[in-house]
Amino acid sequence: MSINIAIPETVVLSTRQSNKEFEAEAKRAIALKFYADQKLSLGQAAELAGFSKFDFMKYLGDNQISVFRYENDNYDEELKNDIINAERYAHE
Repeated sequence: MSINIAIPETVVLSTRQSNKEFEAEAKRAIALKFYADQKLSLGQAAELAGFSKFDFMKYLGDNQISVFRYENDNYDEELKNDIINAERYAHE
């Protein structure tokens, strides 16, 4: 699926980027926002941004967005599980 969004030419020109660079940056910005708002999974957001999951996790950190999502007050147990899963992923 492809979605077209009309961006005024003056906006694109003001960024001093090519259309391709602007599109790539816009996709990354949308991926960050939708991941932070829990509208996309890590894999979906990484795909939209054009990154591997690992590179997208680094990109999240560069933008001060946590890769961890906590849905209840049991933070310690969830953090422990996240660390175990991250260690497994790092060794794949």
